[in-house]
Order: sequence, then C-alpha cells, then structure tokens
Amino acid sequence: MQITLVLSALASFLLCACNKNSDLAAPAKSSSGQLAIAVIPKGTTHTFWQSIHAGADAAGKEMGCKIIWNGPEREGDRERQIQIIEDFIAQRVDGVVVAPLDSRALVPSVEKLQERNIPCVVIDSGIETERYVAYAATDNYQGGVLAARRMAQSLGGKGKALLMKYAVGSASTTARENGFRETIQKEFPGMSVVDSQYAQDTVETALQTAEDMLTRNRDVQGLFAVNESTTIGSMQAIQSQKRTEIKLIGFDATPALLAAVRSGQIDALVVQNPYRMGYEGVKTIVAAIHHQPFSKRQDTGVALVTQSNLDEPKIKELLRVP
Repeated sequence: MQITLVLSALASFLLCACNKNSDLAAPAKSSSGQLAIAVIPKGTTHTFWQSIHAGADAAGKEMGCKIIWNGPEREGDRERQIQIIEDFIAQRVDGVVVAPLDSRALVPSVEKLQERNIPCVVIDSGIETERYVAYAATDNYQGGVLAARRMAQSLGGKGKALLMKYAVGSASTTARENGFRETIQKEFPGMSVVDSQYAQDTVETALQTAEDMLTRNRDVQGLFAVNESTTIGSMQAIQSQKRTEIKLIGFDATPALLAAVRSGQIDALVVQNPYRMGYEGVKTIVAAIHHQPFSKRQDTGVALVTQSNLDEPKIKELLRVP
C-alpha cells in the first residue's frame, strides 16, 4: 500500500513538472494558430522605432500574423536585447525581425535563430554575419553623403564642421559618419571635419557632448548629427550657446525636428523610411516561411528634407509617423 502511494505521488509530481516545462516552452502562436512574428527594435522610446512598429503592425494585419513587439527601453542595452531574443527562442516564435544594437555582440544570437530554424530578418543596422534571411535598411553611407553635400552647399564649399557620432558598434550610424567624413575629404577641399565625438544613446548625453564640442571649437560653421537623439541634443546645445550661425544637419524625423526645419533652426534632415522597414521586415519573414520569393537586400530609401521641400507630396508620404 505504501509503495503504491509513493509511486502515485511520484507520477503526479512528474506530470506536473512536464506540464510546467511545456508551459514555459509554449509557442507564441495565438489560439487561431496564426504565425507569431517577433519584432525587436534597438529601443522603444524614439519616434523612429514607433514608426517601425506601425509598419510591422500594418504588415501583420495584411498577412494575418500576430506581431509581438519587444525591445530595450534604452538604446545601447545590448544585454537586454540579447535576452529578448533568447526569450523569443524559448517561446518558439515563427520568425524574428531585429535591429541589432551592435554589429558584433548580436552575432551569436542571430546565428542561434538560424540554428533553431527560426527565420530572421535584420533591419536598420547591419550585422557581421550572413546567417539571416534578408536585410532591409537605409543606405546609411549614402545618407552621410547627402548630409556632406548639403553642408557644402549651405556653407558655400568652405568651412569647418563638427561630427556628432552615436555609439561604438552601431553599424548604421558608423556608415553615416563614414559617408559624411569621406565625402567632405573627397569632394570639398575647402572644408574639414575638425572634431568628432560619441554622444551615446540619450538626448542628455548628446546635449552635453555637443556643448563640449562647441566650447572647444569656437570657429566652426556646421554640425552633422547622425541620429534622432544626437540631432535633438545638438539643436539644444546650439540654442543654449546662442550659436545660431551654425548650420545643423540632422538624421531622422520627429514632429519637433520637422518643425525646427520649418522654422530654420535645423538646416536639413536626412530621413529614412522606418515604416517601410517594419513593413518589409514582417512581409519578408512571411514570404520565407511560405517559401515564396523575396530579396536578400532591400534598400528602404533615404532623402534630404529642407525648408523648401518639406511640403512636397513625396516627402510627406516618406515622413508619415504614428
């Protein structure tokens, strides 16, 4: 009798343990069995990422997918982004769309997705592996080229400029920095980049970095900032130091930055199409799952927004934000 009771209790324990493990590894599919696609941005606060979210949701509705949105609160939190990928692997999602925070640190995570037969589309920023389904992003180097040529135009081909960089390891912004600096060197001998610093991932750190650079360089005429947070911080620093003669060219678009272009506080913005990145990322994942054709490399476009073209229909379409 005692042996029977012990065996019965042991069987109940093992059954509970198996059910518990099953719950932990349960697929992220909805009750209807639709595909579950995880979308992982670099951060969740900037307007840029909200636009990507809107594009992913639109594609999800169109393709009948469940979109699961999760990313680090702060850009720069590599460990958190890696953990989010691990969590989605455990949930057995059907596909992952990710904007890697670091071109090297995220390599093992992206390769692990392939090993687990979870298709991955990389968006926004490159990564140093080819073990993913497709890459959809801006031609970021060309964005830097556009900024350099606009700076030269605004300064009459002569002058000194500052370069506000973002963070080490960010492939997208590094390409913008290189495009700007190399174009100045190759095409405009009367111009030079006299100082460049990393601002890191917040407006506050960008503001402090910009103020330091402006204090050290009293004779500059231009400043190029490579993303949303560095552009906002640079604009605030120029305003606080009353250096309104400086031509500021930024990257990315928010309602506040576009208003600054309209008022003349910002000379120009190089803008991407984040909505399309999110949309194409999800659409490509679904195509891969269903063995349908898709492009391995997808250029989602880049354009220069100035006071003169701000109200053009093609620019308005590009600038749609949630």
